[in-house]
Amino acid sequence: MKIINFAGSFVMLSAVVVAQSGLPRFEPEPLWPKPLPNNWMLGQVSGTAVDSRDHVWVLHRSRGLEDHDKYGADGKADCCAPAPPVLEFDQAGNVVSSWGGPGQGYEWPDVEHGIWVDHKDNVWITGSGDKDAQILKFTKAGKFLLQVGHKGQSKGSNDTANLGRPAGIAIHPATNEAFVADGYGNRRVFVFDADTGAYKRHWGAYGNKPDDAAPRTRVYEGQGPPQFNLVHGIRVSSDGLVYVGDRVNNRIQTFRLDGTFVKEVFIARKTSGAEGTGFDVAFSPDKGQRFFYVPDGSNKKVHIVDRQKMEVVGFFGGHGGHGAGDFYHIHSAVTDSKGNVYLGEVNNGRRVLRWNYKGMR
Repeated sequence: MKIINFAGSFVMLSAVVVAQSGLPRFEPEPLWPKPLPNNWMLGQVSGTAVDSRDHVWVLHRSRGLEDHDKYGADGKADCCAPAPPVLEFDQAGNVVSSWGGPGQGYEWPDVEHGIWVDHKDNVWITGSGDKDAQILKFTKAGKFLLQVGHKGQSKGSNDTANLGRPAGIAIHPATNEAFVADGYGNRRVFVFDADTGAYKRHWGAYGNKPDDAAPRTRVYEGQGPPQFNLVHGIRVSSDGLVYVGDRVNNRIQTFRLDGTFVKEVFIARKTSGAEGTGFDVAFSPDKGQRFFYVPDGSNKKVHIVDRQKMEVVGFFGGHGGHGAGDFYHIHSAVTDSKGNVYLGEVNNGRRVLRWNYKGMR
């Protein structure tokens, strides 16, 4: 535990809590990011991403701000105004670009959810609104490039043309394929060509064919449910394994690129809260990606998982609240090349948080 003097008051920063030695350590950075320009305010920060320059990209729900947080835009007070939904921060925490929202030629999502910056520096956006069945691709400057699927057209988890309230997305450079956690409506992983948008394949839990009629009954011991519940986060490792956050089923499942099931790990499996625990996946940046991190909005912590063993070996955080070192409702996670972890908070959290990597314990 470290105590610092911050803005005239004393703040306790909780470091990593671990189950064993030999694990990464983190400390929160209370001064990151810097105050937003133009009296902007963040809404729910649903998505976080990092690009090739270690710039941090944030997708937030600017339309969800309360009226008193938009008085500046309405001319009713000096502060404040909703920030554009896509923000790019440099390592120092400065906003260096911003864009996004409805425009010509594409269908902006009703509820912003996921963001990804691919190996070509293109920016991908997903949405989880009731009618959101599309994924959007832009240049880093916000020029529209591609739309996959169409709003209001979802036909379920075996539809090959549309999504169903997609949550997370990751582009795999080796195959130039987009892997989608599809998601809030559908119950599958959906894969398409990242240049053309052409459908490639899809699968459900354990590699099964998705079945939307299957019950969503949660199981807290023994074999896990044969279908996904809420497919939320997705990442592809450097050795070509697909990691899928089945959030409400409290697990992360891994697959080969073709959808063949490999293994799963349960995250705080006994948690029975409606939100679940398996929100997202972020890899440590070492060559072998020894660990991955799972933000858990229910238990207010980030779990550390040994990637080879597929075992939870520690965590950081663990205290709920709005202060430095606290988590309110963490929702997404990403790491930069230095090992720092960035987390987005939804609901009344409305923050993007940085936890600095402090080496191995």
